[in-house]
Amino acid sequence: MTRTLFLVGAVTAAVSLAGCMGAPAEGFGPVPINPTSRFSLQVEPGLDRVALAVHEEGLSQNQTLALRDMVNRFAVEGAPMLTVEAPSGDDPVSSAAAWAVKGALEAQGVPPSQVRVVTYFAPDPRAPVLVGFETVRAVVPQCGQSWTNLTRTGNNAGSANFGCAVNANLAAQIANPRDIVTPRAMTPSDAARRSVVFDHYRAGEQTAAVRETLVDRGRVSNAVD
Repeated sequence: MTRTLFLVGAVTAAVSLAGCMGAPAEGFGPVPINPTSRFSLQVEPGLDRVALAVHEEGLSQNQTLALRDMVNRFAVEGAPMLTVEAPSGDDPVSSAAAWAVKGALEAQGVPPSQVRVVTYFAPDPRAPVLVGFETVRAVVPQCGQSWTNLTRTGNNAGSANFGCAVNANLAAQIANPRDIVTPRAMTPSDAARRSVVFDHYRAGEQTAAVRETLVDRGRVSNAVD
């Protein structure tokens, strides 16, 4: 009986000690390849779309202004395609409204190759014409939802929250989240400046630009002798 009580007491003490120690610093989940890959920048799709009522007299002034704002957001977003959705039902007024929207978008600077007209299933042939494009939004991770024991670093692994705050700040600051998915193409080099440098190099002349100092500009007096 005494031995049984001793074993029960030992097990209880071990469980209590484990509870006090908490989870290891890296947690119990799968260990990432490296500490910085636990939280990676990610994006999620979205949709920017407006509905335009169909009028027999054509687009209203408010609709024209709404399309102008749509074009501005489309340019900032950098989306590949603007989609105009006409309601199904072969209504000539709705069809004319959809093509009028396409013409208005092109008149405001959108290339024709980036505007397409499709149909969508609608309960009414005079349902609104939908105009929109797909958006991309950066996912901001929620940090500090749970904490592990930061002193348990026997595995020499990063903590479960390591890198979360850095990536959360990046996701909140990136102007165009599409840069997360695909890096931007490099701009062309300055061929004219490159030719000038090569000409100086072939002639044995100095290739670097002349450095102008504050002393040359007369803004700094001579040092005391």
